[in-house]
Amino acid sequence: MKVAYFDCFSGISGDMTLGALVDAGCPLEELREGLAELRLAGWEISAEKVWKNGMSATWVRVKAEDQQKHRSLSAILEMIERSGLGQPVRERAAAIFRRLGEAEAKVHDAPLEKIHFHEVGAVDSIVDIVGASIGFAALGIERFACSPLNVGSGTVKTAHGLLPVPAPATAELLRGKPTYSNGVERELVTPTGAAIVATLCTEFGAQPRMKTAAIGYGAGTIDLPGQPNVVRLLVGEAAEAGQGTGTEEIAVIEANLDDMNPQIYGYVLEKALAAGALDVYTTPVQMKKNRPGTLLTVLCRPEGVDALMKLIFAETTTLGARTYRAERRFLPREWVSVRTEFGEVRIKVSRANGRILHVAPEYEDCRKLAAERDVPLQRVMAEALRAYEEKEPG
Repeated sequence: MKVAYFDCFSGISGDMTLGALVDAGCPLEELREGLAELRLAGWEISAEKVWKNGMSATWVRVKAEDQQKHRSLSAILEMIERSGLGQPVRERAAAIFRRLGEAEAKVHDAPLEKIHFHEVGAVDSIVDIVGASIGFAALGIERFACSPLNVGSGTVKTAHGLLPVPAPATAELLRGKPTYSNGVERELVTPTGAAIVATLCTEFGAQPRMKTAAIGYGAGTIDLPGQPNVVRLLVGEAAEAGQGTGTEEIAVIEANLDDMNPQIYGYVLEKALAAGALDVYTTPVQMKKNRPGTLLTVLCRPEGVDALMKLIFAETTTLGARTYRAERRFLPREWVSVRTEFGEVRIKVSRANGRILHVAPEYEDCRKLAAERDVPLQRVMAEALRAYEEKEPG
């Protein structure tokens, strides 16, 4: 599978994305031909090599005669749908605009169908998003990942006046994603750039395992003090992590407890799982002053940290908890239902490179049937495995 990794150490914008795609090997003429299918008049696109603080990069420039900056989301989606572009390109571009529209709707507290884009409704922004979708298809990219994003700082002039960086729509698009600022007083991540990565990227963090085949550097318009204003795009084949495992970034929350009623632990674990935790467990530890204590560990997706932190502070006696990011590897899994003499049981099946590694009956299904039928739990589990082997021989 072809994967692309956005390295956003100086942020990302639509034109920077186009530049990185061209720099990575997407022919400019292929972009022109594809964009012509929009039947949108009054634009031209060009590319040139530029020098950005010691780094060579490609700057893609979109010149537009059309000065209309206000277009509704529905008008843009209709333009994309009526174009002669291939279905994958249309769907990807439309998804990016919808994601951007949802962010604008939330920021302005307005229905999605009433959203009118301002700067993003201009021809150059439409060319950026649709052009990027054409470029991704041209390079055969199917999977997307992104680094933490340097968003910049200060303020930016918009149609709504002077706004803080990141702009409200950008901040909304990047909600739950890893962001930071190194102090540069510029808008480094634009709404268009944020919409591209927020829509397409399924992983945010360190570069995924991949065999890099091409590297593209896309230049921004301005020059930044002390750093190149470019986005780096790495393109290659996704490498197998171990034996066909997948990877994802998770958050780990830890809290040391030494003064909590033991009766509460089970309740906290149940509440955390109900609140979206991937796993919760406790470990005996020796704390300061030689007091025995318990380490509470909660695994969750990064966007769930705030809710679970709130739960931990409300339901435990801790006065502080720590959190950090980790990479989790996992085996692809699927559910298969089997019929036993006691009732239906779900079977969890995990695979690696197409080969079955583990088969396990779902505990809750088996426990429920064992209680209802008044039979030993291990008998229900054994019957479920036998039924699966008959249904899926070999």
